[in-house]
Amino acid sequence: MDKVRSMVSLLKKFNFLGSRTLKTGISVFLTAFICLLFDLPVTFAVITAIVTVENTAADSIKKALVRFPASAIGALLAALAFGLLGQNALTFALAATLTIAVCYRLKLYDGILVATITAVAMIPDFDSNYILSFFTRLGTTSIGIVVSSLVNFFLLPPDYSKMIYRNVENLFCQAADILDHTLQTCMDKQSQESKRMQRAYRQLTFKLEKTYQLSQFQREEWKYHKHSTQDMQAFQYAQKKLNTLQQIVYHLGNLQYVKLNVNAFSKDEKSLILSIISSMAEILRTPSHEMTDEHFKQIEALDKEFWHWKEEHIEQNSKYRHHFPPQTIVIYELLCLHDVLEELEEISRDKYTLIQLQD
Repeated sequence: MDKVRSMVSLLKKFNFLGSRTLKTGISVFLTAFICLLFDLPVTFAVITAIVTVENTAADSIKKALVRFPASAIGALLAALAFGLLGQNALTFALAATLTIAVCYRLKLYDGILVATITAVAMIPDFDSNYILSFFTRLGTTSIGIVVSSLVNFFLLPPDYSKMIYRNVENLFCQAADILDHTLQTCMDKQSQESKRMQRAYRQLTFKLEKTYQLSQFQREEWKYHKHSTQDMQAFQYAQKKLNTLQQIVYHLGNLQYVKLNVNAFSKDEKSLILSIISSMAEILRTPSHEMTDEHFKQIEALDKEFWHWKEEHIEQNSKYRHHFPPQTIVIYELLCLHDVLEELEEISRDKYTLIQLQD
């Protein structure tokens, strides 16, 4: 056993295999070993062990409690179908269909796959003693569920924190790149570049959702495994940054589809806007997210420009009063982005203050 643990540690150290892949292999080994030791059919147990390794220990425990009764239902329905029809194509179809339908009705959603596999896989090996076959197949399936759940709980507990922190920093850099190019593309009417930025924006939102999912996994994992105060503080800091990034992504999305004319802004207005965008992108890329005095001066100028546009361009020059023409939307979204960046700077300042106090 000590040799197994040392080998696991070595493989994990050199990232030869992912932890979930490694846990699947170990679950299969232990399941097969137990079944062979007691002269039980191996196939069903091993298949079950493969499909029941989860992302977190919490998921493993919750789903195991669902998969056991679901497997019992699948085994029972397979025995009934075989008893009525014998072994033919209709038996397989009926067992699978009824198992899915019953598990769905009973809301055993996480057990549907295992239950269906149990039902169809046991049909070819039925013998004349249905009761013994039923309990044998159910027992081997249960071994697979229990072993994979215990391995998932005790061996190599997943730690998503490093991946979360890395994703957060990368996402801020990606958001900076999108911000840096979006309005320049709109102003210069570069259609191909605009499509590229929209694809980059969709990728950003997808990665953001995945990072939120990893955060949920980490919360669930910490319910069952110890973690330090420093781990929790670092995680909470990352969550605050993620929530702020969500707001940034929202405003970036609004800027993606603004339709600007080439001459929408004067030369001075365009220069001011592009300068602010460049400054905002740099703030997003900087880990401390600090703002310079020059940036605040530019924001004050942009704020005046916002009211100038409302008074001069909207109220006086238009017969039909548009409250939010494209130019006003651009300026408004940039001002909103600045407000979010101020919150981000405050979050970062609190984090560095806490580190200094701990030191």
